[in-house]
Amino acid sequence: MTIASLAALAAALVVFTWIGVRARAPGGDLDDYLVARNSQGSWALGLSFLASGMGGWILFAPPEVAAFVGPVALAGYAVGAALPFLVLAACGTAIRERMPAGRSLAEFAHLRFGNGMRRWVAVLSVLYMLCFLTAELTAIGGITALLSDVPGAVAVVAVAVATLVYTAWGGVRASIRTDAFQGWLVLALVGLVAIAVWRWAPPADLSRALPRVGTADALAVALTLVIAVTAANLFHQGYWQRLWAARDSGALARGAAIGGGASVLVVAAIGALGLLALASGVALGTPPMPLFALIGQAPPWVALAALVLAVALVASSVDTLQSGLVSLIVTEREGTSVAAARWITVALMVPVVIVALQGFSVLRLFLIADLLCATTVVPLLLGLWRRMDARAAIAGSFAGLVGAVLPGWVASGSPIAGLHAATFPGSIPTLGPFAGALAASALVSVALAARPSRRAPTESVPG
Repeated sequence: MTIASLAALAAALVVFTWIGVRARAPGGDLDDYLVARNSQGSWALGLSFLASGMGGWILFAPPEVAAFVGPVALAGYAVGAALPFLVLAACGTAIRERMPAGRSLAEFAHLRFGNGMRRWVAVLSVLYMLCFLTAELTAIGGITALLSDVPGAVAVVAVAVATLVYTAWGGVRASIRTDAFQGWLVLALVGLVAIAVWRWAPPADLSRALPRVGTADALAVALTLVIAVTAANLFHQGYWQRLWAARDSGALARGAAIGGGASVLVVAAIGALGLLALASGVALGTPPMPLFALIGQAPPWVALAALVLAVALVASSVDTLQSGLVSLIVTEREGTSVAAARWITVALMVPVVIVALQGFSVLRLFLIADLLCATTVVPLLLGLWRRMDARAAIAGSFAGLVGAVLPGWVASGSPIAGLHAATFPGSIPTLGPFAGALAASALVSVALAARPSRRAPTESVPG
């Protein structure tokens, strides 16, 4: 199994690298390296959205949510996976029209609200993407160790190096080109693995199929996941690169619909296996991993297929994050050359790989980054409203920070306890901080922007 696993891992990464290296545009300039402006059709974008968003996390989180909270929460996860693409298409079209030569969401923040808001948005984006990148590499190490005798560190380094080679060489074009292949591969392998584990799972007892979680609690988990995933992914620079890479607004809208619809199907299919594991009565393990518990009941070739699926999922996310981080950093540092951008890509990966090799859980840090994004996403997108100005956006973002702490503060009577609750002790996502952040930031932003006595801003946007 070790030799077969190494061969499958190597073959997948060699194919991805070959596709990515060949994607580079001859004589392309820095702008083409960063955003491949106006070059991509709807199917390329849709498959790229799917592959970029569906990381190794889908093999863990949706089955666990389904097994322990139920189908309502799973539906929230599926919607949360798709919603960022639809919001990006809806709001991004207006941003693209306003900034046809743009490269990042941070530039839009600068245009509407000034340099301070731009820096804050850039910091949030970098923090979120670094957490995502580290989590994905950590995940492939863990998955490889679970499914084979290959040391997890081998997979971590192999995926990091392979994606680095083609992303540093070809930029966003390489990421999008490999995403197209990886997107189809993910769809095929998800179907294959799902059918196989269903075929070899122990007989299911439908009376055990639904967790005993109240509808209200399940809805709260679903809403939490929708808010957290949507807010954070709107700060994913890799998705904003694809906004400007779209051939036109129609291609962007269709690509978002394709990517969102496919994401719902993938999350729902993988998550449903968590319910199957529960109904089949297999031991879910400690910590619980329903999908891998089912794979353990199937023939060895299913584990090999699942390993290739995991490599495709992680590589597609990692190359998008690498390209997105470089794009954002280079955009924030004017005058950077293509060669310098490549070296920045390499330099960023060194600490990320070192942390990923430790196998630490980054879930709590991930949740905090998600929450910080939720405090700012509404004021930022309200920049599409002509009455919104910098004062309202900054005040709204600050109110979002207070709103994140407020639910725990009210419940406990202590601001320190509220702050502690907003850092997600136990790495368990809860609705209060996310709902508080979203509601407070929206209320304060709209209230200040809508004041009739306020002078109209000099900079306005359509809408």
